Amino acid sequence: MGIRSVLSKPFAKYIVNQQTKWASNPIDAQNSILSEITKKAKNTAFGKDHHFTDIGDYQTFKEAVPIGDYEVIRHYVDRIKTGEEDVLWPGLPAYFAKTSGTTSGTKYIPITKESVPNHINSARNALLNYVHNSGNSKFLDGNLIFLSGSPIMTQTSGIHTGRLSGIVNHHVPAYLRSNQMPSFDTNCIEDWEDKVDRIVNETYQKNMTLISGIPPWVQMYFDKLTEKTGKPIKDIFPDFSLFVYGGVNFEPYKAKLFESIGKTIDSVETYPASEGFIAYQDTLDQEGLLLLLNTGIFYEFIPADEYFDENPTRLSIGEVKKGVNYALIINSNAGLWGYSIGDTIQFVSTDPYRVIVTGRIKHFISAFGEHVIGQEVEKAINYAAKEQNRTEITEFTVAPQVTPESGLPRHQWFIEFGEQPEDLERFATAIDHKLRELNSYYDDLITGNILERLEIIPLKKNAFIDYMRSQGKLGGQNKVPRLSNDRKIATELIKSRI
Repeated sequence: MGIRSVLSKPFAKYIVNQQTKWASNPIDAQNSILSEITKKAKNTAFGKDHHFTDIGDYQTFKEAVPIGDYEVIRHYVDRIKTGEEDVLWPGLPAYFAKTSGTTSGTKYIPITKESVPNHINSARNALLNYVHNSGNSKFLDGNLIFLSGSPIMTQTSGIHTGRLSGIVNHHVPAYLRSNQMPSFDTNCIEDWEDKVDRIVNETYQKNMTLISGIPPWVQMYFDKLTEKTGKPIKDIFPDFSLFVYGGVNFEPYKAKLFESIGKTIDSVETYPASEGFIAYQDTLDQEGLLLLLNTGIFYEFIPADEYFDENPTRLSIGEVKKGVNYALIINSNAGLWGYSIGDTIQFVSTDPYRVIVTGRIKHFISAFGEHVIGQEVEKAINYAAKEQNRTEITEFTVAPQVTPESGLPRHQWFIEFGEQPEDLERFATAIDHKLRELNSYYDDLITGNILERLEIIPLKKNAFIDYMRSQGKLGGQNKVPRLSNDRKIATELIKSRI
């Protein structure tokens, strides 16, 4: 065993012990964060505008700070972009994480020197939890790859600006840099296809032991490796033992990814966002991700069905319940206040607090009043795929068809199969059955002959890659929306119908 793997075990034990302490006192941990960040920001423009000096507890905080998305803080961010200090947080941010929003266009998310550890240490601790729980630390001695965006930065009034994954790349600990892949020059390539080709050439003869990235883009990397070598991944990288992912539900991609590898390996799920590192998998055998309650973020939760109400219920950590769909709100030492990151989550445990991501607050189908969410379609397609053993899903999305040429309105499922089910009708029926079981509104619409059974539209190979390329969103942290309430994506994808 190498020095990294040997030293990681006592460090992992220490981190898990510290984690147990704050996880055992979640309300105290969150109250401490709220007090700390509001006191720190009381003399900022936002703090003065919202009377932070008068905030004494969560109730007074709720009364002072409104809930909103990026549009609510945009005018504050615009002031920071001109170089103004002490706007959302003391001084200037260390970085802007530049990201694209579906409604807000390009967003500039501040990352301060105080919030950087949330992003960096949380990713590290996710791996250390795995080391502690599994006993496997050997992967730290091999080559590690993080498929991410370019680390090249631009300047916005002296503030380093770039993609979150690129920013994080600048903070990889020195003890991992010597075995990190790909090379810096390759990582700076903007064109995703060129970049993956270069990564393949740099890595196919290396001892890759950990691979991290969003599943569909990792699959693209695996496909190109196999195309170059004619071998499954387990033969190219015999010591590859850990896959780290985040950003999407792994289940729809799992069968195809493991088939490409040629064996089942361990995986660790994380929940990073430009606005903060929210949660990570802290166990090997329990559902959900541990919500990080002591890393500079104070969380609020709004029942998802109230999100668009004028005065929705706002809850702190001690008030949530298992099984309820909540919109996630953050207040942080990055200077984000009452900020809706757009995700919906459910608690699967409250001792400790573990969550699953159920979808996006604005990504749902309710063209007919059914309010189908991401978690439901993913469960339905996974159920159908398992029923027909050899079925593999490469990617999929769902859109409403309100005005079909014949028959009743319906949902259309655009699916690119790695391996198509033997009986497509049976596959569609299985999805429909499960979705009706999961969503009573959808079931009522089918039963009442308002909708007819969903329609499967198989797509050609690389249909989603071609679509993402056409949108300038190929690779990196970009993801295909699972659900749409309109036909924008469907209109493009249907051109690739088999």
